[in-house]
Amino acid sequence: MERSRKEEIVSELESVLGGAGIVIVARHEGLTVAEATELRRSVRDAGASFRVVKNRLILRALQHAGMEAIAEMFHGPSAIATATDPVAGARVTVDYAKKNSKLVIVGGTMAGRPLDADGVRTIAQLPSLDELRAKLIMLINTPATRVAGVLQEPGSRIARLLDSRQTAE
Repeated sequence: MERSRKEEIVSELESVLGGAGIVIVARHEGLTVAEATELRRSVRDAGASFRVVKNRLILRALQHAGMEAIAEMFHGPSAIATATDPVAGARVTVDYAKKNSKLVIVGGTMAGRPLDADGVRTIAQLPSLDELRAKLIMLINTPATRVAGVLQEPGSRIARLLDSRQTAE
């Protein structure tokens, strides 16, 4: 590979790493082409990306991106999964690793902090951004519904009282 092409790949990796909410490092030794294609498709559907990387090139990109803390995770055949939504990226990668033992989660980084494999699994168990938004909307709507019910109750009591008086007469 030519030096200019390597520099181009390093700069591309650096921009990918810089824009990612989470970077997951994995070993993919023994994955068949069909399995790798299935993994890439499921990761892409979740809004993330999965990429096999050369260790020398990713180490340079990590250095430029200021992520040297995870450099020791890159030994042997390595790949990275990156996503802007940390939970979605972690969830899809961890789920695939559960189905296929050839993909091994090594660790990663989120918000500048290195994660071990258990840390990535913990993030995968968190509710997604959409789930959190739905819960927040539910919490906001619940008091409004109760307030509407409380405000409506005195009027309905008066109506029932007048109705009962009218039927009694």
